[in-house]
Amino acid sequence: MNSAVLTARIPGSKSITNRALLLAAAADGVSLLRAPLLSEDTAAFREALAGLGAPVEAGDDGWKVTGIGRAPAAGAAVWCEDAGTAARFLPPFAAAGAGAFTFDGTGQLRARPLRPLAEALGRLGADTRVTEPVGGLPMTVAARGLAGGELTVDASLSSQYLTGLLMAGPLMKQPLTVRGAGLVSRPYITMTQALMRHFGAYVDEFEGGAIQVLPGGYRAAELDVEPDASTASYFFAAAAVTGTSVTVPGLGRGSVQGDLGFVEVLRRAGARVEIADGATTVTGTGPLRGGFTVDMGDISDTFMTLAAVAPLADAPITVHGIGHARLKESDRIAAVEENLRALGIRTESGPDRLTVHPGRPTAARIACRRDHRIAMAFSVLGLRVPGITLDDPSCVGKTFPGFHAELERLFPAHHLSTNSH
Repeated sequence: MNSAVLTARIPGSKSITNRALLLAAAADGVSLLRAPLLSEDTAAFREALAGLGAPVEAGDDGWKVTGIGRAPAAGAAVWCEDAGTAARFLPPFAAAGAGAFTFDGTGQLRARPLRPLAEALGRLGADTRVTEPVGGLPMTVAARGLAGGELTVDASLSSQYLTGLLMAGPLMKQPLTVRGAGLVSRPYITMTQALMRHFGAYVDEFEGGAIQVLPGGYRAAELDVEPDASTASYFFAAAAVTGTSVTVPGLGRGSVQGDLGFVEVLRRAGARVEIADGATTVTGTGPLRGGFTVDMGDISDTFMTLAAVAPLADAPITVHGIGHARLKESDRIAAVEENLRALGIRTESGPDRLTVHPGRPTAARIACRRDHRIAMAFSVLGLRVPGITLDDPSCVGKTFPGFHAELERLFPAHHLSTNSH
């Protein structure tokens, strides 16, 4: 085992960056976001906000967001690119204002459903239409302000519907009390509330899951963006399967990101985990231990990381609670299963679960399905299995354009060419 501790350079959290961008855009004054994520998704979000009247200026010290102090007051055509956060967060922001808005994006984003969000906005006073057959983009919003009141939103497909409504709450005419029915990815709602408070909003959660937001808007703030915990999962898993130690500075005890919980799954698989105030370190201690079942519903963006390395364990590993992952950038359960089978690994799946059996993976070309998380997860397995290549290595640009270079920097003895087309 390598006794040296490798320090991974993980970019800022996408979830924090895009939430903070919207809150800063709605705030009165100029906000500063330090160490934000620079990626395709955050670039799309920045461009969309500029089109809605809130320009974002990149400087040496971070991004300065000139807020408009309210919701948008003039209509716009908003291009969301591939960013699910843009498609779910920006329509409620626009609906709280005035004007005619159109939201659209790539074919991949058009395949992701928005109907629960559109129906919720309709009940709050907006005239909102989505496009069949999936009930998604293009989406039109005829905005005349949102009333507030009591509301239940179907959050079984995505927590982002609830997040979008919550962030628009301080811009509504009356207090908003909202419940998320069938809520998945619960930690993201906790993150949203923490960031809303940071930008001056009043938001409180009551017993039974109801969340209340009072009107009053946002105030400008400064924010240090944490490293992305979902992205860190690949480097923590790499440590576990290569017998090395990897630390991520800036991601530790007190993090607002639920996906840091992935290291507890690695602990169950035999890795040594140390979570300090300012960093988290994972050390591989030998072969992965399997023979367990884990609910990853709250940290579903990391289930692929575990599934991709699960063939190296000494017994089967079952992940469940991940049915909503079928509706992300790809059907992620099917994508993982397809690629594991191509590697010669036996799997079993159901609507919300996946079992991966131990085996000896063989060389194969990974079908990424334009999904950054599929590419990054199987790149970790490539540290142990010669001959793994990706059919679309550049798709990692959605959240971490420098992923392949950083993996090679940390693991030069293991790293294989994932840039093969």
